[in-house]
Amino acid sequence: MSPARIVAVALALGTAGARAEQADTTKPTQIEANRMRADDARRTNTFEGNVVVTRGTLNIRADRIVVRQDAEGNQYATATGNPVRFRQRQDAKPPEAEGIWLEGEAKRVELDEKAGKIELFDSARVNRGGDEVTGNYILVDQRSDLFTVTPGKGEGRVRATIQPKPPEK
Repeated sequence: MSPARIVAVALALGTAGARAEQADTTKPTQIEANRMRADDARRTNTFEGNVVVTRGTLNIRADRIVVRQDAEGNQYATATGNPVRFRQRQDAKPPEAEGIWLEGEAKRVELDEKAGKIELFDSARVNRGGDEVTGNYILVDQRSDLFTVTPGKGEGRVRATIQPKPPEK
């Protein structure tokens, strides 16, 4: 895969949603891993071994990340680990002066740049500014700011912790 395509595909790892800190989109993506394999014919890049992706406030840590690109240039990434962890500051919503952190973990995380979605599978947890949801599967739709959480088989329930609204000043 050409160096330009590797950079473009690496940007999929920094899939910034509508609420992710906009300054992150102007920052370079840095990827560290023990190994990397590029397959031009299949339009994939595979990073393995203590993978760390950094782009502005975004940080992803995984054992393995596979990034693929479709014919239209849309990028998709699958990260696996025990667990995969990510953290990114979101843009501030008025009246907030500073954005809150979105962080999560699961054994598998799938990023879909085209749809603006993040899916977390197996022992999934997402925390946004102290509000936290856990379940076996979590879908985060970054464009509509929607979370969907489902339990695993036999678990029967999802869990959520919602912080009280701070008093107005």
